[in-house]
Amino acid sequence: MAEVKQATETKQEQPHPMTRRRKMVGTVVSNKNSKTAVIKVDRRYKHKLYHKFVIRSKKYSIHDEKNELQIGDIITVVESRPLSKTKRWALQKVIRQSEGAEVLNID
Repeated sequence: MAEVKQATETKQEQPHPMTRRRKMVGTVVSNKNSKTAVIKVDRRYKHKLYHKFVIRSKKYSIHDEKNELQIGDIITVVESRPLSKTKRWALQKVIRQSEGAEVLNID
């Protein structure tokens, strides 16, 4: 009986395939809205006929609760529930901050 119980416990620890969230890496191109940023995600694929690599990009609106993102930051986002008409992604972590991200204290 104990062996059967252990097998079911390990099975429950694995996440269900439908609950896995998609992740993307992109660059912040706009942070003008409150709690919202726009990122650009580049996709690279090989052309079927010419066999050259083509870069296509797409913009996504993401949720930034603390308004911490600056233009040029490279970030990771995860899929989330719909937060507005266009926002379906949330900030997971900042991979690299842009050079202009330092805050200047002017007294």
